[in-house]
Amino acid sequence: MSRSLTHLLIVDDDPVTLDLLREVLSKEGYKVTTALSGEEAISQGMEHLFDIVITDVRMGEKDGMDVLRSFRRTSPETSVIVVTAFGSIDTAIEAIREGAFDYISKPFKLEEIRITVKRALDQRRLLRENQFYRQELVDKYQIKNVIGRSPQILQVYKTIAKVADARSTILLYGERGTGKELIARSIHYNSQRSNGPFIVVDCASLVETLAESELFGHVRGAFTGAFSTKRGLFEEADGGTLLLDEVGNLSLSMQAKLLRFLQEYEIKRVGGMENVKVDVRVIAAANQPLEPLVKDGKFREDLFDRLNVVSMVLPPLRERKEDIPLLAVHFFQKFSEENRKDISHISPDALEILTQYSWPGNVRELEHTMERAVIMSAHPIILPENLPRKIIEESRGPDIGPVEKLLTLKEMEKSYILKVLDKLGGNKKKASEILGIDRTTLYRLLDKK
Repeated sequence: MSRSLTHLLIVDDDPVTLDLLREVLSKEGYKVTTALSGEEAISQGMEHLFDIVITDVRMGEKDGMDVLRSFRRTSPETSVIVVTAFGSIDTAIEAIREGAFDYISKPFKLEEIRITVKRALDQRRLLRENQFYRQELVDKYQIKNVIGRSPQILQVYKTIAKVADARSTILLYGERGTGKELIARSIHYNSQRSNGPFIVVDCASLVETLAESELFGHVRGAFTGAFSTKRGLFEEADGGTLLLDEVGNLSLSMQAKLLRFLQEYEIKRVGGMENVKVDVRVIAAANQPLEPLVKDGKFREDLFDRLNVVSMVLPPLRERKEDIPLLAVHFFQKFSEENRKDISHISPDALEILTQYSWPGNVRELEHTMERAVIMSAHPIILPENLPRKIIEESRGPDIGPVEKLLTLKEMEKSYILKVLDKLGGNKKKASEILGIDRTTLYRLLDKK
């Protein structure tokens, strides 16, 4: 939504404040309507649709809380920002509990107003996008859409079905690219929380000094630059699911705070005094088992026990090779549609190469490979020549040279024995142990011409 289409309602019984805010926000490009009383604001709300309401709390018979409650009842999609007298923390907390987007204390800075309005609009945009894509996401992440038919992935299906509706924490293990986020989303969208938010936190990228504020939020003035109260990611995920990816990277101090949340399901914003109840289902993910970190004192054992209520190990692609053809077809169809290319098949040779490759990058690497193959293909069939050279070379094994120089099996056998002996300085006893034969057999093989 463009700023010119964004309609703001400003409510204050002080004409000077009202005129100031109208002038400032109009210059920002917003359409601005004003009201000198709570009664007028409520009446305006009955006649017009507003994207954001900025209301003072202390007014006449109908105060800002009455305005907030009215809009929450009649226009729940409208974001309401309340303005309170300095130090009126109880009123501010009550406003947040009643559904206000945020509060600003007087005397306020105009930059605070601009920033808070922008944040409110950003949240509205995300909510609209979430509503638009909600059904698409629910359909996309149904269990049936997790690709694979191997015994390992079928076990994953069964576990998702069993745990989806529970509130219990889940710990996902798997190498990079095995699809931990995909599985977490499948759990969320197959649960009763599917209409709630799904938020991913990359614990490896959290800056230690800002991690607590990022996760739990902060109150105005908690630190330099904290112009207004900010919800953390746990609050943003209220009613839904929070995925803590790379959870092993959390500092010990943050681990303690996470443990406290999992025990009480309450958070306390940085600089705040109040505990806030939050209904969030936590899923944690790690590339490697956490037990070694627990043993080394780098991960709290009590937190590990809390997270490890249900654990799922996602197998690497090399351990479920029977799924590679299904995944390859799924990805080439996806990218053919996205790139408007008429590709209908993968050649048997190309499919054999894909199946033989070890896939150190797992499903993600296969996805990128098929995207490249679709882009590079000039035919309706994906051929070996459309695949990266490293995949072709590894799948076909080392180059054994020209035909005229190929060795017989006996010649290869003797050549290898001689190389082992040379490596061991001629020690025949040691060579026979490494080769798994007795010394008599070794002598006999060496005597063969």
